[in-house]
Amino acid sequence: MSATPAVAPPTSRPPKTGPRPAEGPRGSTLLRHLAAVAVAGLLLVALSYGVEPFRAFQLATVAAYLCATAGLTVLTGLNGQLSLGHGALMAVGAYTVALTQTAFADAGATGGWLLAVSLVAAVLVTVAVGAVIGVAAARLRGPYLAGVTLAVAVVVPALTVTFDGVFKGEQGLSVPVEPPPLGLGPYFPYERWQLWIAGAATLLALLLLGNLVRSRFGRTFRAVRDDEVAARLAGIHVARTQVLAFVVSAAGAGLGGGLLAVLAQSASPGAFSLTLSLFLLMAVVIGGLGSLAGALWGAVLLVALPDLTHALSDLLTLSPAVAQRLEGNLPLAIFGGTLVVVMIAAPGGVQGLLSRLGRALLGRWRRRRP
Repeated sequence: MSATPAVAPPTSRPPKTGPRPAEGPRGSTLLRHLAAVAVAGLLLVALSYGVEPFRAFQLATVAAYLCATAGLTVLTGLNGQLSLGHGALMAVGAYTVALTQTAFADAGATGGWLLAVSLVAAVLVTVAVGAVIGVAAARLRGPYLAGVTLAVAVVVPALTVTFDGVFKGEQGLSVPVEPPPLGLGPYFPYERWQLWIAGAATLLALLLLGNLVRSRFGRTFRAVRDDEVAARLAGIHVARTQVLAFVVSAAGAGLGGGLLAVLAQSASPGAFSLTLSLFLLMAVVIGGLGSLAGALWGAVLLVALPDLTHALSDLLTLSPAVAQRLEGNLPLAIFGGTLVVVMIAAPGGVQGLLSRLGRALLGRWRRRRP
């Protein structure tokens, strides 16, 4: 009788019971965003020393508009709500800063912290106004929602003219702002100081919005945008989510309006007309809906549009009457034409086009690698 060979039991590695390695900075959204904001801040400071004062002022204006376009991107691009009244929300923030700074000046208060308090007050007041509008907007859809926000864009500037005893009518309010700190030197350019203020506030806002977009709230916003019925079945409170999105967007608009008032040192109804609301909406569409990087391109376009308009007017030999008529209509025509071209050539906006080009170049580079 032959012996049966023994079969060795299968070997198996014991499961690792030790602690998992700590997640690096790349795995943390907050750390990545903090690093990106720190790098952007350093680049902004370095850039402020290399540009002339007028360009520094333009960059500060881009930063102010970026707060509003980023907030509108969250509302329209991520949550699917259409707003034609963000220019009015910016006016609320601007007038809040003007009234607060005037009150501080009348009381004889001084200090660098006063401007921060005024900007925080602008955000809080605009958030309160945005919450009221958001509650009404959560019950409306489509053209009805657009009509309500359009009414806000018309009513708010009209209120500043009606109550001219408080808001000084068409003349507007002045915004007293203290000069740069003496520690920066007696010849420190004021425009550079404005760029630092606007840049710091905007980077902080982008940090908060970037983390919000990547958080559970951002996923909730997108779920409501894609399908309200499915979101409701998944246990999401649709109306509450829409109000929250409007509040977040209003906070960005209030901060942007407050920064514009600080840069211009005035707040007037003419600076926040219905045209501004239309420009803001077209800017986020051209830049790329649903992307904070697209909001940056939209803000750049808002600042570059006046220069482009003046350049085109100088190229054309027109009578003074025709030139004056074009001055008000040409920017809107350029914006509208750009919107049509972008929607045909790049439905995802400028940022979508750049993303596709980047993926194509990366794919070609990988195919060429040995």
